[in-house]
This record gives sequence, structure tokens and C-alpha cells, in this order.
Amino acid sequence: MKWTVGSRAGGSKTDGAPAARRAWPWAVAGALLGALLATALQAPAAWLGGALDRATAGRLLLADARGTVWRGNARLVLGGGAGTRSLAALPERLSWSLSPSRQGITLTLAQPCCLPQPLQLQFRPVIGGWVLQLPAGALAQVPASWLAGLGAPWNTLQLRGTVRLGSPGLTVEQRGGRLSFSGRADVWLDALGSRLTSLERLGDYQLVVEGQPQAAGSARLQLQTLRGPLLLEGTGQVGGAGPLRFRGQARAEAGHEGALDNVLNIMGRRQGPVSLLSIG
Repeated sequence: MKWTVGSRAGGSKTDGAPAARRAWPWAVAGALLGALLATALQAPAAWLGGALDRATAGRLLLADARGTVWRGNARLVLGGGAGTRSLAALPERLSWSLSPSRQGITLTLAQPCCLPQPLQLQFRPVIGGWVLQLPAGALAQVPASWLAGLGAPWNTLQLRGTVRLGSPGLTVEQRGGRLSFSGRADVWLDALGSRLTSLERLGDYQLVVEGQPQAAGSARLQLQTLRGPLLLEGTGQVGGAGPLRFRGQARAEAGHEGALDNVLNIMGRRQGPVSLLSIG
């Protein structure tokens, strides 16, 4: 009897070994998954700054980022691209939070100086890219002096005034390196002034960005003058397979040619009374 009991005890230990060998890979996988999840949840805000830097080719930066990717704040800086020394930061810190939603990920932005109310953007990863949806309404307003961060000629003009962004709804999609747009956004440049002229105001302007589904999803740009002694007009295109392109002109209203001569010299290539504007 003693021998029989001992044999069963030994058999129990032998049978447990394969079960233990089968269990340890799951334990390791669970530990790795837990570590990856903890890392993702505590990913530093600087990671988001790096992603924004790469996505905008160095034109939008998150400086002095604090917190995590999911909830943090930073100074939003506008730059002229890789290698530029021209940078300009908005006066107050930008706060953000990321949360899962049915549409993908909801990005909520708050900034007292520049967002009239918290702004919610819908971001959805797709195969080979992403989709970003802007809501309808008044979205943002920033001081025109912020544009100095783009470099020449903006840093020389040293603009005063306000830049406002509004939209009835706009969707931006990137797949395989191609940008496409659907919907519309409006940019208003209100009460612009410059240190290069004695005139108090250059004028008020509107830039319309409107998707063109029939043109491979590219967006048409339309610049017009609403009022003011500096007259601006032009058209362009962004998205599709090509880079941003814009062609336009600036000229002075009759009677203001002398006061606007320096401004016109800086804005573009002079051709008599007209300054030719060209991007891309």
C-alpha cells in the first residue's frame, strides 16, 4: 500500500510538468502585454510633439510639452520648417486630451487665448494613413503676429491683427502620402497692419479652402480682399499628389501707392505697381 501511494504521488508531479510548461508562455505574454499597455498609457507628451513635428515638416511644434500623450499641455510654436531659426509661440499653453470614440479617437483641445471653446477633432487611423474631421463652427483665432514664425516675408512684415478659422465641416485624409479634402474651411485676416507702413490698416481678407472631389480630392484655395488699401487676390491648390501651389498678386488702392511701396517690395516680385505672389 505504501508503494502504491508513493507511485501515485510521483505520477502527479510528473503530470504537472507539461501543464507548467504550457502555462509559462501565457504568463510571459501577459506580462509583456501589461508592460506595453502601461507604457502606452504613460507615454510622455514629447512623443506627440515628435509626431506633430514629422507630420508638419517642422512647421508646428509642441515646445516644453508636459504630461502624457493622452493628457498634457505645451506651447504651440509655428516655424518655417526643418532647419529654420524663425519660430513664434502663442501666448498661452495648449492643453489636450485623447479618448477612444466610435469614430476612432477624439482629440479635445483647449487654449484660452485662441480657442473660443474647447475644440473636438475626430481622428481615425486607416490603412496607409489617417482621417481627421473638423467640426462646424468658429474654431480658432490667433494673433497675426504668430505668422512671423513662418519666416520671410512674414517676419519682416511683422503683422498686427487677428487670424480666424471657421468651417461648416472639413475632412482631411492622408493615404499613401496623398492628402485629400472634402468640405470647406474659411480663414479670415482681420484688421491687418504692418510696421512697414504708416497706414493703420492694410485691410481685411478671406481665404477659402474648399475640397474638390472631382479633382482627386485636392482643395482649391481662393484669396480675396474684403476691404482695405492693400488689394490681395489669388488662387491655388493643396493636396492630391502635388505640393501646395498658390499664385496671386498684391497692389495698392489708388492714392496709397507711396504708403504701401515697402510692403509690396517685401511681399513678392515687383512688376510695376503689382507684387506677384507665388508659393510652390
